[in-house]
Amino acid sequence: MSKKESSSFSLEIAGKKLTIELGKLAQQAHGSCTVRYGDTVVLATAVTGAEPREGIDYFPLMVDYEEKMYAAGKIKGSRWIKREGRPSDEAILTARLIDRAIRPLFKESERKDVQVMITVFSVDGENDPDFPALIAASTALAISPIPWTGPIGSVRIGQINGEWVLNGSYDAREKSDFDLFLTGTGEEVIMIEASGKEVSEKTIEEAVAFGLKHLKKVVGLIADVQKEFGVEKKQETPEISEEGQLTAEKLEAKVYHLIKGKIAQVFNNSKEEYKNNILKLQEEVDATLKEDNEVSKEARARGIALINKYLEEEARKLVLEKNIRVDGRQPDDIRELSCEVGLIPRVHGSGLFNRGETQVLSIVTLGSPGDEQFLDGMEEEGKKRYMHHYNFPPFSVGEVKPNRGPSRRDIGHGALAEKAVEPVLPDKEKFPYTIRVVSEVLSSNGSSSQAAACGTILALMDAGVPIRTPVAGIAMGLLTDPNNKTNYKILTDIQGIEDHAGDMDFKIAGTAKGITAIQLDIKLSGLSLQIVKETLEKAKTARGKILKTMAQTISEPRSELSPYAPRIITLEINPEKIREVIGPGGKIINKIIEECDVAIDIEPTGLVFITSTNEQGATKAVDWIKQLTHEVQIGEEYEGTVTQIIKSKDNGGEIGAIVEFLPGQDGMVHVSQIAWEHVNKVSDVLKTGDKVKVKVTNIDKEKDRIELSRKELLPKPKDFSDDYYNKRKDHKPRTKGHSRPFHRNR
Repeated sequence: MSKKESSSFSLEIAGKKLTIELGKLAQQAHGSCTVRYGDTVVLATAVTGAEPREGIDYFPLMVDYEEKMYAAGKIKGSRWIKREGRPSDEAILTARLIDRAIRPLFKESERKDVQVMITVFSVDGENDPDFPALIAASTALAISPIPWTGPIGSVRIGQINGEWVLNGSYDAREKSDFDLFLTGTGEEVIMIEASGKEVSEKTIEEAVAFGLKHLKKVVGLIADVQKEFGVEKKQETPEISEEGQLTAEKLEAKVYHLIKGKIAQVFNNSKEEYKNNILKLQEEVDATLKEDNEVSKEARARGIALINKYLEEEARKLVLEKNIRVDGRQPDDIRELSCEVGLIPRVHGSGLFNRGETQVLSIVTLGSPGDEQFLDGMEEEGKKRYMHHYNFPPFSVGEVKPNRGPSRRDIGHGALAEKAVEPVLPDKEKFPYTIRVVSEVLSSNGSSSQAAACGTILALMDAGVPIRTPVAGIAMGLLTDPNNKTNYKILTDIQGIEDHAGDMDFKIAGTAKGITAIQLDIKLSGLSLQIVKETLEKAKTARGKILKTMAQTISEPRSELSPYAPRIITLEINPEKIREVIGPGGKIINKIIEECDVAIDIEPTGLVFITSTNEQGATKAVDWIKQLTHEVQIGEEYEGTVTQIIKSKDNGGEIGAIVEFLPGQDGMVHVSQIAWEHVNKVSDVLKTGDKVKVKVTNIDKEKDRIELSRKELLPKPKDFSDDYYNKRKDHKPRTKGHSRPFHRNR
């Protein structure tokens, strides 16, 4: 296909058109395409480096997912910075999703850089870009010369009222019992990312089977594109060999001869001892190879790297042939568990979770509703009341590294633990606090993200957060026979070497009732449905054991919050009264906040949250707001303050007094309502600043006027009668035509 030609391929999936277009954009990339689903459009490009990268022991794949604000018709909300900057957490999570799906189909020994970049051009607010993004990445790699054994496809599965939902909209996903993003070949599973509301293992298994069936269409479409426009794949990176020196085969044989009797001695329950044993073995091999003139410096480095290969092969052989793991456990055994709560003073809640050498300390902080995180991204808008942040410092694995903030892995693991716990949190109406949990990984030897989920639950219960039920998580592994995929062992609670040497990392979190989160990564070309089913069932059993251990430490949330946690008092006011609380330019609400030492959050519905660690101040603020928003009724009595004496516009005589009886609310006491006796001048009885008890006698809503009486709260004179004032020596009899008794002379 020439650079000026373009072609498109389409199919209908979930009632919407999926279109792949090639040959129009980004033609200098080694593979490129645009994918449209609804009005959501993404561009994917794939490029590889010209030469292998020296000095690395991993496959250098980079996946970047670029969110563009223009795609949603937005301009960045920051007042000072308007262009896109650091990727959002959502963008990082989507990049990781694609990375985990495509990585297994590269050869691990490759050392040429490969970069897959996805740019979002348009989002329609209905179709999540991650679905077309994965399709675009798969297509770009499939048609490129980059060695990759795809294509793969993806679908999103949900369920509403027992009915399957394929590639549901954002609204549909909110209503669904779960949200499962699946990638695969059409026959086998490659990657799963899921969240659920305590979904059964059987439902997840059926969802995966349903998804695989629909994946076949997508994979078939990409295969058609590859068949017509794909180019020949480049040869894999050749093994480095030097003239006159050892061939790769001879080097492998030499190294294996040196270590074959020592491999089994390397394995140990302790990660530190295991690392030391490997280091010792590497030093022995290096010293021996140095004595051989045939072995160059580069060949020595390759020889040392071979040690890990043989260790992984031995670990696999131990399990498949002897049913024993490298630390002596059986396949279904969980490492030693222990839990502790309340170990950190002053914080609102803390939980320590230990599984073998993995140790995570989770700490809860409770804040006011105003502490919620504001979301303003390409896809997201709104607020977030629960946040989980995960930190993985280098000391947790005995290493020295500069601290540069959270890595993509940290963000991904934090999001997974957050997803696992969120379904059991109380509703905002019941528990209006903003909740932040920070999980500090203090020691790691496998599955720290699931330990973070367990530690979070311990900390939440210690903090008195009324979660509905506890959650626990476990990482499941897999070892298969390279020559026979039907010969395999599923491992419960994998540790570091089993993760590195194994074929699967299947993280599953949930309650005793069902699953709340899943994250599956593999190193094989795919997993069968049977393996998925068996893993889900074994994980359920393991989850039950962990929940039982956690319950022995703390079985339910504490009845009281920490004394250091703020208290939130909730009020409900008439929404029309919100402006009375806020005041002009926020004058009133700011005054309440300052004088009462509280935080105040008001929702448009009239829900008011008052947050404070000062009980007396909170009570004062509540009373203040109640007074500001109180709906005055006829007959109510108050003590108010005289704020003004009102004079007649006609003759300047005093006709009444304005009394503020509630903050921001006042009414008038007419001169005739000041006392039972005749009052010549209002100022003879009342002066500005006087405290006075009054009763509401009339409310004129049309004129927004309240009439008050002072005299009705005063004792009535014993000899009071209609002629009481006429009998007084200083009072002239009333004349006809006066409509009001006690009306002053005009």
